[in-house]
Amino acid sequence: MKRIRCSEDKNSARECCVLCKLSENSPDKYGEKVTLKQDGLTVHYFCLLMSSGVYQRGQDDEGVYGFLVEDIKCEIRRSSRLKCGVCKKKGASVGCSIKSCRKNVHLPCGIRDEFIFQFTGLFPSFCKEHHPTQSQSAGSHLSCPLSCSVCLDPIEPILSYTVLKCPCCHSSWFHRECIQHQAYSAALFFFKCTICSNKDQFQQEMLRMGIHIPERDASWELEDNAYEELLQVYQRCDALKCRCPSGRQYCSSVGKWEIVCCKFCGSSGTHRRCSSLTLCNNMWACLDCRPAVNGDGSSPKQQTPRSGPRNATRQRKRPPSSLHSGVVCNRSSLQGGSPQEILHGLASQISQRQSVIVVMKGDGAFEAALRVLRHPSFTPHHALAELQNSTLFEGPEDAKNLTLDSRALRDDLYFDVGRMLALSLVHGGPPLRFFSRALYRSLLHFPRHPLLTLHDLGDTLFAAKVKTIKEAESLEELREAVLSASQYLEVAGCFQKVDSLSDKDALVEDMVNFHLVTQIHSPLQRLREGLKTLGLFEQIQMDPERFSTIFCRPPDKMSADSFANLFSVQFSDDAEKKTKEIAVDSFWRQYLHECEEGQCATTLDEVIIFATSVVVEPAMGFSPAPSVSFLHPAGSVNVLPQRHPRRNHLLLPVLPSYQLFKSHMEYAVCQLTVI
Repeated sequence: MKRIRCSEDKNSARECCVLCKLSENSPDKYGEKVTLKQDGLTVHYFCLLMSSGVYQRGQDDEGVYGFLVEDIKCEIRRSSRLKCGVCKKKGASVGCSIKSCRKNVHLPCGIRDEFIFQFTGLFPSFCKEHHPTQSQSAGSHLSCPLSCSVCLDPIEPILSYTVLKCPCCHSSWFHRECIQHQAYSAALFFFKCTICSNKDQFQQEMLRMGIHIPERDASWELEDNAYEELLQVYQRCDALKCRCPSGRQYCSSVGKWEIVCCKFCGSSGTHRRCSSLTLCNNMWACLDCRPAVNGDGSSPKQQTPRSGPRNATRQRKRPPSSLHSGVVCNRSSLQGGSPQEILHGLASQISQRQSVIVVMKGDGAFEAALRVLRHPSFTPHHALAELQNSTLFEGPEDAKNLTLDSRALRDDLYFDVGRMLALSLVHGGPPLRFFSRALYRSLLHFPRHPLLTLHDLGDTLFAAKVKTIKEAESLEELREAVLSASQYLEVAGCFQKVDSLSDKDALVEDMVNFHLVTQIHSPLQRLREGLKTLGLFEQIQMDPERFSTIFCRPPDKMSADSFANLFSVQFSDDAEKKTKEIAVDSFWRQYLHECEEGQCATTLDEVIIFATSVVVEPAMGFSPAPSVSFLHPAGSVNVLPQRHPRRNHLLLPVLPSYQLFKSHMEYAVCQLTVI
């Protein structure tokens, strides 16, 4: 078995490797380049490890880390007869480990031709026809990411030679080149998944997929004074116009010429005088961080004084308050639980000691909530009292789509609406259930390219125009419908001459995609940013299917059985009482079934209001869990059911017959709901 050695930094001459014929010195790709001057031999360490006809027969201090010189020369002679399947030149020392495969390559050629080299065991190599692959587990496509978890650049979540994923959390996807650079830097003791931090299973999978993990300490641990820069404080004024007579580099210990660093990145600064900061104010954000702090989401298209002149742009500013802490995504992993459990986990961030009072001034809850959200001292970790549906949505009550409102976009209302919705859910509010399926799919990129139909447009004027085009049965009818909708088509960029009836399908598809995706791209992006409050959106992305019942109307209403299962039944310890209570429990279930079937004066919705004082179950579930216990009347049958809504608790009277129980329940529920 070959023994792997860690790479070391040595000065290497420009001699070519005797196996791959390259002079390149790239330790992360080809391993350490070793030159034995007395033998006139230069070789890449990985070229030796992966060569099919040479093994380590010596000690680590002999030859090239155990590869004896005579063995290396024998391998050179052996490979000189083999032609590379990629460059067609002789000297191909690496062969596919599948016995029936005759493909041979140079190591660099193999890398270009998608060979996988496993740095473990006998160090096998596999061509692209036989190399190991990863499989996408069932359901993992629902949470496919949009960016590489190492470099954060966009990534197409399709498994291939160049795109890999973590075998543990299925949420971390990365470029092969990026994960190899990370492995080379972090090495054996620090190399782990960037999302779930799994180490053992992650490293085994990466070795299987041909990622080399050096057996040494991390690169930053080997470098002298690697953290020295962290001890240096930035001292330069980067204001547009520096007013200091001593220049940008001057910094006093106190006073107006003291340099204040950016609160968020620490890599930009300003004199207090140059940015009008008072002596007690250290809260300053640089131009690079300000868009993120303000919830803008886009990187600034401006240059700092260090790099050149600025082109100032008008942007909507918000005070850099504690708002930042709530808008930034919470990357803590709450995977594996139900939406209720995940919301409970997010709610743990909420302060139980402080709350925000929303003052209504006659302009509605939406405007009142906006005043609170935009106050400089607001933080989403404090309780918010009220929320209502925004007018930025259109369509039926249970299937709304996002509308494009230029004024709302300018005032960033979509971002505020997203924050309101996130706050409502995490603070124990009801499930939304007014998003259309199309809006939910577009919001979550779920699936990656959602198939939208005419039905997704809902009942709107635009939908009626598109429907007329869709239902055209002749070319003349189609042309009339297109002419009638010409204004819409011109805005959508779809207006064109219609030559055949078959053109209508492509036309309808373009119009639907324009209305539901293209024109609302910016509102949709700002809504996403708002939903990131308290880390909600990131958790939804991990399992969109589960959260769909919170945002969209579920296909079925709550049944009597599921309603009954919400309540845990607390029976008495006394055997005689328990027998009577079991009978009343059956009365309770029968009563719920009759409510569902319309055979009672009350409905299930009214019963849940009676028991808990809420119209629907909160998105995070009831807290505490609803329960039922029993009242044993002393010689009277006129005892009505009692309620403790703060505890979600019902007290059911123990009565001799179902009809008596039903009449008492109807009376008590109707008395409350009518009032």
